[in-house]
Amino acid sequence: MKSPSFSKNPIIIAIDGHSSCGKSTLAKALAKALNYVYIDTGAMYRAVTLYFLRQEIRLKDKNQVSEALNSIQIEFKNMEGKNTCFLNGEDVEEEIRSLYVSDHVSDVAAIAEVRKKMVNLQREAGKSKGIVMDGRDIGSVVFPDAELKLFVTASHKIRGLRRYQELTEKGIQVSLEEVLDNIAKRDHIDSTREVSPLKRVKDAILMDNSHLNRQEQLDLALEYVHQITG
Repeated sequence: MKSPSFSKNPIIIAIDGHSSCGKSTLAKALAKALNYVYIDTGAMYRAVTLYFLRQEIRLKDKNQVSEALNSIQIEFKNMEGKNTCFLNGEDVEEEIRSLYVSDHVSDVAAIAEVRKKMVNLQREAGKSKGIVMDGRDIGSVVFPDAELKLFVTASHKIRGLRRYQELTEKGIQVSLEEVLDNIAKRDHIDSTREVSPLKRVKDAILMDNSHLNRQEQLDLALEYVHQITG
């Protein structure tokens, strides 16, 4: 399927969903097909988590958290065709994907001060439209007026198998049981936290990709874009 160009009528595409459901894969492919900017909000929270872990920040200490946030600079650069996250000038793309960071990111993302700073940065990035942004609260909090909102999900088992394969392909030693437990923990924290919980808003289109391959998922999303942009 040849992707049409929508550059004359740029929109904001907000993609929310559970962990390891493939929303980032979809967001990247959609941004590339539309020549849009891709903003990886998950990487932003992971970068903050990595910084907190390195600095041994006590998550319940609001002063420590606030001071740490003022010391964090997050950038995204295209490195040989790959969207790469930099934390205070350091390439942390690989490290933020580790299970070590995954085990703590939902706890960090639940902190009100952290979410406030990240949401401000995300909204600033979307002022010119023509962006695809994925996360947990993009359609509900960051861009409630986004022209297209997608809520992506898949079965717990399939998400675990996908995540397990991703980690093992990178040479990370982990069991499938550990991955499934991590996903269940993150689902619970993301959906029950007080600040910006993960939820499907009324105007978000549900996309269950349990039985869709990457191309089928992209083609379906492009159809939704075409319906809006004409």
